[in-house]
Amino acid sequence: MSFADRLIAATDEFGPLCVGLDPHAGRIPDLFGGDTPEGLEAWGLAMIEAVKGRAGVIKPQSAFYERHGWQGMRALATILEAAREAGLTVLMDAKRGDIGSTAEGYVSAFLASDAPFPCDALTVNPYMGLDTLEPHVRAAEEHAKGVIVLARTSNPGSADFQSRSLEGAPLFERVVEALAPMIERLKGESGWSG
Repeated sequence: MSFADRLIAATDEFGPLCVGLDPHAGRIPDLFGGDTPEGLEAWGLAMIEAVKGRAGVIKPQSAFYERHGWQGMRALATILEAAREAGLTVLMDAKRGDIGSTAEGYVSAFLASDAPFPCDALTVNPYMGLDTLEPHVRAAEEHAKGVIVLARTSNPGSADFQSRSLEGAPLFERVVEALAPMIERLKGESGWSG
């Protein structure tokens, strides 16, 4: 089943709620161990238990785990394993985007069948060009994963570039137009693309 179809099925069953796992610095209660790798892991596992059966989708923000080095990434891997066991769809918020072998490295980390940080979909940044997205889309096709491409973001500064006119339309619209062939490649039976 394609990622898009799995996402539609999860939202049909549980509604459109996507639970963000964003352990901001200083916000993990001492009850879980505070702002430590162990605290992030305990908090994340508690969140998985709280979400299980109530929502179908989680979205961990990779940066909050990365800031704790390998121990934080180990905590993330443990949380991702628990999410899989709970049947949750995982959207990894990592906003990756780079060329060639670097893009392949991101694919290996998140989208490959043996990825150490397995997720159902990965957020990517298209602003270095379509060639930076191709490894992700190819892996998504091969492994029934998803690629969530940033076209227009919600931060105030996004208007600095994303809303600028390019041949009569905002840049973000031109990005979406350029993505059309990739969108088609990742369409599921539902008609939605991931």
